[in-house]
Amino acid sequence: MSGHETVNTHGRARLSFANEADIDEFVVMLERYERAEITPDQWRAFRLLRGTYGQRQSYDASMLRVKVPQGVITSAQLGAFAEVADKYSRRFGHITTRQNIQLHFIKLHDMEPAMRLLADAGMTTREACGNSVRNITACPFAGTSADERFDVTPYAEEVTRFLLGHRLASTLPRKFKIAFEGCTDDHTAIAINDLAFKAAFGPNGERGFTVLAGGGTALMCKSAGAIHDYIPATELFRVSEALLIVFKEHGDYEHRQRNRMKFMIKKLGWDRFVEEYQKALAWCGGEGAVRLLEIESPEMEPTPTWSRPDAPSPSAIVARVASVSPNGPGITPIVVPVLNSTDDQFNHWRKTNVRPQKQFGYVTATVTVPLGDLTSEQMRVLGDLAQSYSDGTVRVTVDQNLVLRWVPVGEVRDLYRRLAAASLGFGDAATVADVNSCPGAECCRLAVTQSRGLGRLLGDTLRDRPDLVAKADGAVIKISGCPNGCGQHHIATIGFQGSVRRIGGKAVPQYFVMVGGGTTTEGASFARTAAKIPARRIPEAVERLIGYYDTQKTDGESATAFFQRIDIPQVKALLTDLEVLTAESATADDFIDLAETGEFTPEVMEGECSA
Repeated sequence: MSGHETVNTHGRARLSFANEADIDEFVVMLERYERAEITPDQWRAFRLLRGTYGQRQSYDASMLRVKVPQGVITSAQLGAFAEVADKYSRRFGHITTRQNIQLHFIKLHDMEPAMRLLADAGMTTREACGNSVRNITACPFAGTSADERFDVTPYAEEVTRFLLGHRLASTLPRKFKIAFEGCTDDHTAIAINDLAFKAAFGPNGERGFTVLAGGGTALMCKSAGAIHDYIPATELFRVSEALLIVFKEHGDYEHRQRNRMKFMIKKLGWDRFVEEYQKALAWCGGEGAVRLLEIESPEMEPTPTWSRPDAPSPSAIVARVASVSPNGPGITPIVVPVLNSTDDQFNHWRKTNVRPQKQFGYVTATVTVPLGDLTSEQMRVLGDLAQSYSDGTVRVTVDQNLVLRWVPVGEVRDLYRRLAAASLGFGDAATVADVNSCPGAECCRLAVTQSRGLGRLLGDTLRDRPDLVAKADGAVIKISGCPNGCGQHHIATIGFQGSVRRIGGKAVPQYFVMVGGGTTTEGASFARTAAKIPARRIPEAVERLIGYYDTQKTDGESATAFFQRIDIPQVKALLTDLEVLTAESATADDFIDLAETGEFTPEVMEGECSA
């Protein structure tokens, strides 16, 4: 059974996911570690399960990862994040590709007060890292999308509460990722999850799910396979626990690079894996006495009916966001408030960032967040705007953006003016200019390159080139600083993986250029490597790839479909001259990573991903 009491809290007013006892235990274990009563390895394994991840910096600096179940975050929770960012971090936070929010460069002894502030707002860091069931993601448009089968949010929330603190949730061979999707389009990359639920209807119209298992990227890219074409929603707890049982019993606890569930499935073979799963599922429904999921979910998310407060004026927002300067080290958000946004700017944003809801008279508005970074005051402003224009919540996306739902159609222009005033009026959501990146060598122990530096360069370059964005026609760019793929570059139309080459005894930051990745609700395709190009030449490579697609595509062919079809040698030929770098042709800048000032000295440390 779950370690946290399950409560039915479907809708906007969700009850807390936090448990103060978890934080008390963190304090006790930290004290034991400092008294040398537990080993460094024991301490590391424990703190990871409380969301505390060691950074590459040798001084006292850690990352705190906070779960945002289903990406749903309230105005009050945004305020709590802002307070923690101001008091203990760099005055900004970072949105991840799994709908978490991370705060970096926090001192170890500041973790407790930071966790308590977040817990007061109902948030938890439990099992946010480590070999555990990670944050359970869900479609950010759930409940409002015109093409969804039904709202998956309440079902995903129930599974979150069932597994949070579950007896198996933190004793697994490796991390375990779960996602829910209800739309015909894929907004959560379900095929690269260990377990995924895709909304489906039974023969009599009852709600249920297609169940997928065994997806993942990094060292062995695999698209999840179906273990149920349909199963009633009531079986979600049993399905989830059965998969965890099989993973715990048959997973690899010894080989850190080969212990995700996809490797276990490969070792067993698909048929044997399904057989073991069916045995575990039968046990859960019998001797194991795992209860059924029973909820009363509304057919339609209710319209907000409360009186909305007046929104802060654009001038007030400008003054607020300009008053907070993010701290280093590392790349910090560039805040450029726009007080008098133009009609052209608004129309472009409305075209790329606004979509109608299935509820008449309302739209959802995507807030494009470059590099996924929000300053503390931007968080507070967004909380205010969520109260005034939305339903008091925002939803985090796996594209490192935010979504405001239930925006009245007649108030979209007013909302945009205030987002622009907060330096959040960027358009181009879900386009090639909406670049995703992992944290990279700024703080990650495993990263080779400063992926955020490349992310900023490409984002800025493409926003200044609307002609390229238009030609790219739905292409997406994703960047990771190492092969592990936290930036999800394996499923990008154009993906970049950080690497290094040596010239004359000196290191040059470079990227593997990969093309043709993508996901749909039917499965994933994975990008293929076409070239290895020095970091500072990547913008030229992107321009060539977009131009090649624009001139060679067939009628109606998307960029992703094109790069899946085209032969890799053709792509390589397009980029060959950019690969060439000799001691004679190299410039001083080639030996400096993007967003850095000193000579590139890559250092890959022991990671904590599978500690």
